[in-house]
Order: sequence, then C-alpha cells, then structure tokens
Amino acid sequence: TADFTVFALRLTGIPVYREGLYFMIPSGNWSVIEACSGLRYLIASITLGVLYAYLTYRSLRRRVIFVLLSIMVPIVANWLRAYMIVMIGHLTSMKHAAGVDHLIYGWVFFGVIMLILFWVGARWREDQIPAQAVTDAVTQSVPMRSAAWKATLTATLASAGVVVAAPAIAAKLTNAMSGQAAIQIPAESAGWRKAAGPLTTWSPQFENPSVRLAQVYANQTGQAQLFLLYYRNQRPGAQLVSSRNALVQSANPKWATTGNVQRTLNAHAVKMGVMESRLKGDDGYLLVWHWYWIDGQYTSSAYWAKLLQAKSMLLGRGDSAAAIMVATPYNLSPAEGADRLQDFVTAMLPAVGEVLQRAR
Repeated sequence: TADFTVFALRLTGIPVYREGLYFMIPSGNWSVIEACSGLRYLIASITLGVLYAYLTYRSLRRRVIFVLLSIMVPIVANWLRAYMIVMIGHLTSMKHAAGVDHLIYGWVFFGVIMLILFWVGARWREDQIPAQAVTDAVTQSVPMRSAAWKATLTATLASAGVVVAAPAIAAKLTNAMSGQAAIQIPAESAGWRKAAGPLTTWSPQFENPSVRLAQVYANQTGQAQLFLLYYRNQRPGAQLVSSRNALVQSANPKWATTGNVQRTLNAHAVKMGVMESRLKGDDGYLLVWHWYWIDGQYTSSAYWAKLLQAKSMLLGRGDSAAAIMVATPYNLSPAEGADRLQDFVTAMLPAVGEVLQRAR
C-alpha cells in the first residue's frame, strides 16, 4: 500500500520523501499503519465473495473466478483508497481525511467497490438448473441414496474413531511439551567477546516468551547484540509466530521500521534466509537480522515456521521454538552493518544452535 501510494503521488507530480512506511509531502506527514494495510478489506471481501459465488453460480469455474476477483479487487481498491485519502488531505490543507472521516470514507469506498463487484458478477449469474440435470437427478436418485447411506456410515465411524483416539493423542502431545525451558547465553566465539550493557534502547516486541535473553558482543570491528526469544508450551498470547509480535509496533514513539529486505546467508555449510530490517530511533540507525528456529531448522518465513511447528507436534517432539535476532548500529550505510552481522552470525551460529538444541 505504501509503495503504490508513493508511486501514485510522484506520478501526480507531488514530491515525496519516504522512509519505510512513513512519508512526507509538502502539505503534511503520513504513515501507512496496520489499519491501512487492507487486511480488513480482504477478509470482508473474501467472505462476501464466497457467499455470493455460492448463491449466484452453479459451475465451479465461475465460482472460482469470482472468488479470485474478490481477493484481487479489494487489494487494488485499498491502494486507490490510500492514495485518494492522501490527495484529499493534500488538496484541503489537511482539513479533511485526516481524522474520523478518514475511516468513514474508507468503509463507504469499500461498500461502493463491493456493489460494483456484485453488479459485474450478476451479468454471468446461473440461477436456473438445466431441465436435463433435473431429469438425470431423478433417474439417479435411488443409487445416490445408497451411496449417501454408505458415506454417512463411513463418516460416522470415522468421527467415532477420532473421538476415541483424540484424548490419547492430546495426552501424548502434552507430555512432549511438559517441563520447564532452560536456556543459557551462548558462549564467546571467534573473537567475539561478551560486553556489558544494552546496545540501544530497542528490543523486539514479542509477547510472553518462555525465556528472553539479550547479550551484547564485541570485537575489533564493533558491537552486535544477540536476542533469543524462546517459546515452549505455546498458547494464545504466548506464541512464536503471531501477528502481535513485531520488531517495532506501529505505536512505538521511539523507534520505527524504515525498510525490510530478504537475505540469504551461508554460515558453516548452512544456507538460510534471514529478514533484514532497518530501524530508526532515538539512538540512531540500527540494522537487524531475524529468523526462526523450529525443530532444529532455521527459516525466515512465518508460514514455513507454522508448518514446521505442526510437524514437530504431530511427531511428538513438542513445540519448542525460538526467534533469533542480531542487531548492530550503523551510521552512513546499512552495508557497513551487514558486513559486521555476517561475521557475527558466522562466528556465533554454532553456539546458538547448540544452546537451543540443549534447551529442547
């Protein structure tokens, strides 16, 4: 949404200065927060789109096409909505579209978009069932009744089996997760020595980890800080992968994310992806690399992390997992911080893996 808004503003001829999700134009300052991401548009549109497709069409192909449209249209519509809100604020010297009317305008615009989507979809509606299909259904009613009884009996037996087996499976999974987590600060390695004090005032905003560790290390090139957020016996409000967990929350008054990029690292024959984030705060600029550790594997993808957690649970190995973050300050270019973090990760990754395996 931020990318499109800035692109459209520049295309309109308005100068824009941007840092991450924050941007400035001559008339005022703007930011694209979670509420502006379009996720609510998307959830509402998919729900309505599935219902409308089911009631309006008979063929699977038309239903699938309409549902796909109900996914794509609100995303593009949200881009246009964000751009038009900024333009309204700009053209009215920030008198309109900067307060409550911002939200009202957004939902009215969404209603108009859905109305247009339904109007277009109605042009290909399939209300009537062909007469031949009715005749075929009557002809095949007797065999279908027999098949329906078999399907019902099979489903009933399967459900009964699940009910009987579920307590035993749940007990096994619970036993696999029992016990307290014990985790230590990784040892010094390859010239990186422990240093006193926090590196900056920043720390990751993750909810209720079982263990939260932070340690600053230093060598001749500078300093880097390691964060280990270890989770065990996960539950709502205390989960590794959650939309509530973030490096910086949008309401944070001291720190802001100015950019994200995916990186691939090679360390000790281990090839892994990390997410690189650039942060700006009261203490200056900070470069952060972060990734997940689940069941002995590293990944930067939240989706793959969830799948690895499910696999570990189903195999009876528990839900132990961790978020790993390394951070270092930089002055002129993130590249100087990236070189330092590459050296730090290469030196410390074996010690970090050993600590996590021991805790698991």
